Amino acid sequence: MAKGRELKGRIKSVENTRKITRTMEMVATSKMKRAQDRVVAARPYA
Repeated sequence: MAKGRELKGRIKSVENTRKITRTMEMVATSKMKRAQDRVVAARPYA
């Protein structure tokens, strides 16, 4: 049954990695939006 435990551990690891990746994507999206807003605000007559 060691294979089953190893597989469960691997699945859990992949799920955790997916959560971290999604969080990083959300943070990057937020930072990009903020940067774009600053560029627009810096334009004259924006």
